[in-house]
Amino acid sequence: MLQLYWSSFKRITLRFLAEPKWLLLLISVILMSLVYLNGSINNLPVAVVDLDHTSSSRELIRALDTTSKANIILYESSLEAYQDINDRKLFAVITIPRDYEKRLLRGEAITIPAYGDASSRLANGMIQQDFKSIYQQFLSRYNSDLMRNSGLSTEQVNIILMPIKSQIDPLYNAGISFAAITFPGLLVMLLQHSLLIVSTRTNIGLSSLPQGKPPAIVFLGSLSALIPIWLFLSIILFGLWPWLLGYRQLATLPQIILMTFPFLLAVMGLAKLLTESLRKVEMIYLTLSFITTPVFYLSGTIWPLEAMPNWVKCIAKLLPSTWASNMIASVNQMGLAISDNLFNLFMLLVLGGFYAALGIFISAVRDGSAREFFKRHSIKHFFK
Repeated sequence: MLQLYWSSFKRITLRFLAEPKWLLLLISVILMSLVYLNGSINNLPVAVVDLDHTSSSRELIRALDTTSKANIILYESSLEAYQDINDRKLFAVITIPRDYEKRLLRGEAITIPAYGDASSRLANGMIQQDFKSIYQQFLSRYNSDLMRNSGLSTEQVNIILMPIKSQIDPLYNAGISFAAITFPGLLVMLLQHSLLIVSTRTNIGLSSLPQGKPPAIVFLGSLSALIPIWLFLSIILFGLWPWLLGYRQLATLPQIILMTFPFLLAVMGLAKLLTESLRKVEMIYLTLSFITTPVFYLSGTIWPLEAMPNWVKCIAKLLPSTWASNMIASVNQMGLAISDNLFNLFMLLVLGGFYAALGIFISAVRDGSAREFFKRHSIKHFFK
């Protein structure tokens, strides 16, 4: 038994080392990571049309230009700015109206029109958030000057403007940008997709040998040979790659292995179920190509699980990538401990065992061994 296991393990390992097609996964990650090389979104072109041309309007423009997300470009005409935003040359257009300074000094309400390109929700949201912050700072300073001129002390002004002081503790910090949150989910999906393809291909290849289906120990040895290779890939993807891109990378090498190993077992269990359910390489490739994007959305990386309907949440929790994305992002990017993710580890092991057992049962039903087993045990029970 041990000799069969070792010979199967060695044969598959040598085959993968002789033809390292699995390195294509690293090429895919490199190409995908090119968009994240800057680390965050900066210097987005934003047009400002100054119709007032006063010291107050110029002060507002200087304040808007202090944000890292926006690169302020002055326009003389609103029509020209709107034409450029329609041509996707700008992300937003802000128009400072005439008599801005006069109405500001009189204490009258002022409307500053701002139009954003909502087709890019991430960039538009970042610009909107920064500009709201600048506007609040600008407004607070203006109100502070008015109250001081009215005879209020600095302490009274601070109490009026900020009656409640908040304190933010960085206990659960996601990193430097939106990409630091989505990137672990993308890497988990790449690992899951590639391992599903290779595992199902290995299962089908062994089942269709000319000499017949080999013993179970041969399947175990062949599939075990995939684990060291994909553990090596996980170390590169979750350890080396975030560091190269400049993202937060907090997990140690043993922690990465500890998190990835049950995830790989769960994926291989799911591959066993897919193999026995579809049984054709073409059907497996078509199915995986179809479900990869939905599975990514169900993982909770793009849309939180808590906001999903309950029945959709149940489907999402049946996928290994859902638990792995949550665990790896929380430990590697957000600084949580492995002890805080024991339930994620447990669920991955449970899913792997459940899917593998279900796949083995379907295989036994197909080849008739399950019927013979139940028939034999029912006869024995009858004679007892």
